[in-house]
Amino acid sequence: MTELHPLPAVAAAARDWAAHAAALGAGVGAATRLVREEPLAAKTTLRVGGAARLYAEPASAADLRSLLRTAQARGLDVFALGRGSNLVVPDEGVDGLVIALAHEFWARFEPLPDGKLWVGAGLRLKNLCGLATQAGLAGFEFLEGIPGAVGGALRMNAGAMGSWMFDVVEAVELMTPEGEIRRVAKAELHVDYRHCEELQRAFALGALLRPASLAAAAAIGDQIAAYRRKRQESQPREASAGCIFKNPPGTSAGRLIDECGLKGERVGEAEVSRVHANFIINRGGATGAEVLALVRRVRARVREAKGVDLQPEVLLYGRRWEDVL
Repeated sequence: MTELHPLPAVAAAARDWAAHAAALGAGVGAATRLVREEPLAAKTTLRVGGAARLYAEPASAADLRSLLRTAQARGLDVFALGRGSNLVVPDEGVDGLVIALAHEFWARFEPLPDGKLWVGAGLRLKNLCGLATQAGLAGFEFLEGIPGAVGGALRMNAGAMGSWMFDVVEAVELMTPEGEIRRVAKAELHVDYRHCEELQRAFALGALLRPASLAAAAAIGDQIAAYRRKRQESQPREASAGCIFKNPPGTSAGRLIDECGLKGERVGEAEVSRVHANFIINRGGATGAEVLALVRRVRARVREAKGVDLQPEVLLYGRRWEDVL
């Protein structure tokens, strides 16, 4: 039987990643999870894509600092991963260190004496809404149906039902790539549509939130239920990454795609939703390549028919859209 050997370049790359993993692991405690070749598809809402060469779930701020400093010293690209919404993972995976604040350490929810609220970056938005409801704190209901965590909502200035994450933020605590912890007031942050500039490189650790008002839990629950019904009526239930394209000025991407007759358009198991045209859904078994091919097809058809160059809203994880469109 012939013995198979990996190609020299592949073997060398594997040795490099093993060395990186060893260096990263030397600086963190036993409670921090650090693995190689971690599959990412199941960690995303679209359910496509390959593995991370390195993946970590730090159990403390000290371990996060160590991971970031070691990665920087070794020239590794670092990527934050929240609940995996609003992104597409390529089939080849991610060449770098993916860090998820999935440890319970990051899921803090603390009502403060002055009526404000401190939340950790790893707290699920659904849990934030539920806990705020129990505490009689209104103003967070619009976040309930967004399949993300606080950190991702801050980075993307997530929005729904006419409201935005930074409508309720007073300050953000972040860690720079050099491991410095800073608390930054909202007024000092550069925030706009689906974007917070300071969090494109830094890691959000948590945020100080300001409730809109105090209210009875039942009244807050009724508002959440109303939003949930509206979302169920207007958005697909199949696996998706959320809205694929940004809304151009004065119109909506979904309307333009719909007017081009693209609802139901498919590439393999990736399909433009028949419920909301700005969603690409995974019919089951879709690949990252199929999603990207469908994104390119939709953009080309809208450009040809409407003269509008749609820009992706979702992140192409570990790569740049400019390289694939």
